[in-house]
Amino acid sequence: MIDGSLPRLEFWCDLQCPDCHAALDDVRALRAQYGDALSVELRHFPLEKHKHAYAAAEAAEEAFAQGLGWPFVEALLARTEELGTRGQQVLLDVAGEVGADVDEVDTALIDGRHMLIVDADQAEGKAIGVTGTPTYVIGGRRLDGGRSQDGLRAEIAAVIEAAKAS
Repeated sequence: MIDGSLPRLEFWCDLQCPDCHAALDDVRALRAQYGDALSVELRHFPLEKHKHAYAAAEAAEEAFAQGLGWPFVEALLARTEELGTRGQQVLLDVAGEVGADVDEVDTALIDGRHMLIVDADQAEGKAIGVTGTPTYVIGGRRLDGGRSQDGLRAEIAAVIEAAKAS
C-alpha cells in the first residue's frame, strides 16, 4: 500500500449463519489488534437455505443507515437460531435492543429500500467466487471460512502485515 493504509477487510456474511456468528471472534480480534486502521466492511451473501437471511441483510442496511449497523449485526448473529424460528420479529426486537428506530426498520423491510444493496453484494460475491459464509476478502485474496475457519485470522493478519511492510 503506497499510502501506508491497511487493506480493507470484506466480511462476506449470511446473518442467519451460525458460522458467521463464530467468525465474529476473529473480526473482533483483528479490530482489537489493528484498531481504527483496519476497515471492516460487511458484505451480504444470504444463503438460500436460510429463509430469513435476505430480510436480515435488509434490516442490517437500515441499521447501518441509522448509525447502528455493527451493534445490530453482532446482536443479530448472536440470535441466528431464534431468527430461524421467529423470523422478522427477531429483526425488529434486535433493532429495538440496539436503539434503532424499529418503525423505520419495519418500513424498510416493507418498501425494500435496501434490496439493491443486498442484491449487488450477492451478485458481486458470486462473481468473485464466494460460495459460502463466512468468506473474507483482503488484499485481493479470498479466504473461505465456510468449511473451516481454522487459521484464517492468522492468514488475514499476514496479509495486513505484508501491506504494512510495503
